Amino acid sequence: MNKWKKAAVIAGATALTVGLAACGSNDNASGEADGVTTLLMYQVGDKPDNYDQLMEIANKRIEEKISAKIDLQYISWGDWNQKMSTIIASGENYDLSFASDYVANAQKGAYTDLTELAPEYAKEAYEQLDEAYIKGNSIDGKLYAFPVNGNIYAQQMLTFNKQYLDKYDIDISSVHSYADAEEVLKIFHKNEPGIPAFAIGQTFELSGNFDYIIGKEYPFAVKLDGDTTKIVNQYADKEQMENFKLMHQWYTDGLIPADAATNTTGFPLEGNTWFMREETQGPMDYGDTILTNAAGQELVSRPITIPLKSTAQAQMANFVISNVSKNKEKAMEFLGLLNSDPELLNGLVYGVEGEAWEKIEGEDNKIKLLDGYQPNNHMAAWNTGNNLILYTQDTITDEMIKERDENIAASESSPILGFNFKTDAVKTEITNIANVMNRYKSSLATGTIDPEVNIPKLLEDLKTAGWDKVCEEMQQQFDEFRKTNK
Repeated sequence: MNKWKKAAVIAGATALTVGLAACGSNDNASGEADGVTTLLMYQVGDKPDNYDQLMEIANKRIEEKISAKIDLQYISWGDWNQKMSTIIASGENYDLSFASDYVANAQKGAYTDLTELAPEYAKEAYEQLDEAYIKGNSIDGKLYAFPVNGNIYAQQMLTFNKQYLDKYDIDISSVHSYADAEEVLKIFHKNEPGIPAFAIGQTFELSGNFDYIIGKEYPFAVKLDGDTTKIVNQYADKEQMENFKLMHQWYTDGLIPADAATNTTGFPLEGNTWFMREETQGPMDYGDTILTNAAGQELVSRPITIPLKSTAQAQMANFVISNVSKNKEKAMEFLGLLNSDPELLNGLVYGVEGEAWEKIEGEDNKIKLLDGYQPNNHMAAWNTGNNLILYTQDTITDEMIKERDENIAASESSPILGFNFKTDAVKTEITNIANVMNRYKSSLATGTIDPEVNIPKLLEDLKTAGWDKVCEEMQQQFDEFRKTNK
């Protein structure tokens, strides 16, 4: 019987650690007993409800394969940055973690150099990685992370709730931009004035034809259809100003929620409380398949940006090995196993076989989801392991898989792929700029304030905060990067 079949949970058995011990403590450090190495690993998010069951089965497989066990401890998203910062600063002895502030911590020596370890101890999984993953995660020519092989490119989508498209016979085939969506939003709003037409909130970031040096929330970018050798402020771009003006008009017309700039609650995918939203998709989403699964209802999307391999995508889900780990080789061996062993990875990502899913007879890599497949009884695909070895659902056809691979091959690489800006010389200015952006970005992106009045104010405040100094330093580093990465 497959080891991922339902395992009995023995009453009174010693459970795996499920909580995070006090930061800075070495009480739960990794160790070795009876030839089996226990690796302490931190993961971001909330642990599954059936965590003990999943890890009991997983650890049986891991011990059998590499004589190791994983002590996997979850830290919630809200506590993640602070707790990992404390763990790293205190020198706590741990082995692996989901990367926290990857570039900065790698640059200051918190993470192990995997340049030679990865191809030696995780050879099979390493060789499956797109070159963009290696380039995007290399810092000064060295690799400090093993990325989850998933959505190597991403593009922004306007996603529509299909029940409303059908109800009001709305055609979205001509939607290729924000401006194209205006008419369909108006049609919906006329029929359903009490439901947000464009369901956005405080964290919404306006998309554009840019890639961003240190994140979309900062005003430093390269314009993809402009001079890609120059760093610009996307807020000073004329085309982007038109999008900001459009958002303001939509807000004035009631197409955007009145509390959008302060709303942190969001709009559940599975609900009927929204018509259009913005989502990010990549090749492993198989169009709207994964999004529809998450929503429990059919969703339909239209792209508004090009598919782009970027540094942000390459660093989306990284696993790192602590530089204080006493088990670096074994930790790398585990990452290699996790990303090359279908039995191990699929059992974590889909849940317990026979309860949450079952294989389709005669199809080695096709599965059917069962009623037991629920959001809280498995781990997430995007930040667990190699998506290329995941079984595909019966709804995903061979044609869809072929299209996925063709789309990956056809996607473009960003001109700043692999460029990691070193902020040491401008840390004060970066902080000042972040403070300025916090005052403006949500209100501008949601259309709450008039961009023609407030963007000039923003640009002036950014100048005062030191934007010119940061841009000069950034441009100098980017010029050097381009010279050595031709």
